[in-house]
Amino acid sequence: MEREEYLSLYRHSLAHIMAKAVIEIFGKDNVQYAIGPQIDDGCYYDFTLPRPVAEDDYKVIEDKMREIIKRREDWTRKEITRDEALGLFAGQKFKTELINDLPDDEIISIYYTGDDFVDLCRGPHVSNSQELMGAAFQIKNVSGAYWRGDEKRDQLQRIYLFAFPSKDELKEHLKWLKEAQERDHKKIGVQLDMFMFRDTAPGMAYWLPRGWTVYSELLKYSRELQAKHDYNEISAPLINNKKLWLVSGHWAHYVNNMFIVPGVTKGTDADDAISSDESAKNYSIEAEDTMAAKPMNCPNAMIEYKRTMHSYKELPIRYSEYDVLHRKEKSGQMNGLFRVQEFRQDDDHTFVTKEQIKDEIKDVIAIADEIYKTFGLTYRAEFSTRPEDFMGDIESWNQAEASLKEILDEKYGEGQYEVNEGDGAFYGPKIDLQIKDALGREWQCGTVQLDFQLPHNFELTYIDKDGSQKMPIVIHRAIFGSLERFIGIITEHFKGAYPFWLNPFQVAIVPIREEHNEYAKKVELALKAAGIRVEADYNDINMRDKIKRFKNMKDPYILVLGGEEAASEEVSVNVRGSNQQVRNVPLSKFIETCKKLNADRTLDLPSEF
Repeated sequence: MEREEYLSLYRHSLAHIMAKAVIEIFGKDNVQYAIGPQIDDGCYYDFTLPRPVAEDDYKVIEDKMREIIKRREDWTRKEITRDEALGLFAGQKFKTELINDLPDDEIISIYYTGDDFVDLCRGPHVSNSQELMGAAFQIKNVSGAYWRGDEKRDQLQRIYLFAFPSKDELKEHLKWLKEAQERDHKKIGVQLDMFMFRDTAPGMAYWLPRGWTVYSELLKYSRELQAKHDYNEISAPLINNKKLWLVSGHWAHYVNNMFIVPGVTKGTDADDAISSDESAKNYSIEAEDTMAAKPMNCPNAMIEYKRTMHSYKELPIRYSEYDVLHRKEKSGQMNGLFRVQEFRQDDDHTFVTKEQIKDEIKDVIAIADEIYKTFGLTYRAEFSTRPEDFMGDIESWNQAEASLKEILDEKYGEGQYEVNEGDGAFYGPKIDLQIKDALGREWQCGTVQLDFQLPHNFELTYIDKDGSQKMPIVIHRAIFGSLERFIGIITEHFKGAYPFWLNPFQVAIVPIREEHNEYAKKVELALKAAGIRVEADYNDINMRDKIKRFKNMKDPYILVLGGEEAASEEVSVNVRGSNQQVRNVPLSKFIETCKKLNADRTLDLPSEF
């Protein structure tokens, strides 16, 4: 049996053991049990219980699970009829609903653990509880969950369980998890005073000065690099009439994820609609003046391309765009900067001929190589093919998929990338770039999508060499992806200690006493004149307290300045991550080092000058 298959069987079986333990503790008549799948590091089970599960209950549940395992009970699978299943789970509302929703031809199977616990399940499971004797498990936490993910349905208690085949593996995972918690960007973002969230704008970050500096540096880097590759930046309205989204196809495929501004119902005066006590009745998303905040930049790029006739000589035309986007998410799906409702992308839509596809996408991947290398990130490619809800004709899709496959085979080698069948965008196949962080986690950031459909929908053309009108192909492309998400990723990757060029403040200045403020201010002005971001503390407080505060803010260099430094026009440098102080560094030499770090966007922080 393969390890993944074994872990699935093992963890799913432990979910049944946990359900049986909870029922024995709280009493069968007091428990409604819903579902209990395995997950990456264990399993969970959803319940409604007579009271909330507290941390004091964790050990009680774990001990009961161990007691059940020691009973060495047999696990028995049975296939039963729908009526038998409904009778068996009478009084269990969630199981009853699941049974009623099964297709008519579904084989209904149940699993007994001993004689007194039964669960509705396809399996497979262990044949006897003794197979779980060496199990290493621990309750992770308890959270709220809605039945079937619907916030209008029952709220359940979800008990999460870590589960591994050995104590060493569990111990290693808990160690990894502790490190991940220490790197949590939501925690670091508060500590470094970078961003915040408020219920006045759910899933939309308030960027504070330090955080916005990081954001702005990423934008600056992206713009500089794209300028070298002949990209042209555009901007377009943030809300558009729904007729644009009807043409693009987003209204049919994406309307549930869009923020809608309903129009006034036909025949209703707008002023009356606003002042009426029954104003809601006067608005409708079917109205002609209905608007929607854009979730994607694509349609507006098509509009800008279409403003004039183009020649084949102009292609490729590259329209980069950093406009704000909005995508409506369920409240339970939002997660710090990783999943938000407002964000920007390093977006681009490039209009090409068929002959230009290969070279253009190779150039996009070259840009991705350079960007990810700058952050010390490695990545792998995934290829996603035609989904079920695709737009357009099969032949165009086949051409598009063949083009991308040829590029991937040449760049990475045949079979050296993952193929995700049916996971493409509705308008075209795509290449996704999965980066790996310091904890070994993978994140989908970059994407390259080939699109034959939107140019057709918007009737885009160019004049070819022979004077005929041809339709361009569009390449959708992002490297950072969502800048919000990318900042969350690199915040955790670097644990808040960003590379020098990206850090909110690059140098902190600490005069030892008030009489050293004059020289400190001279140093500050010289650094700022060289384009270096500086913060200083001239307060008459203990020097060590100043240094500690700047260290907590993870400033790369802290300059400690006293009479000796002022006399020789030197600086003493505390280097981030080092307990030593580098003394007698000429100010001019320190400034040149900082300028070079900015110019080269160096990843490492040197401690020699």
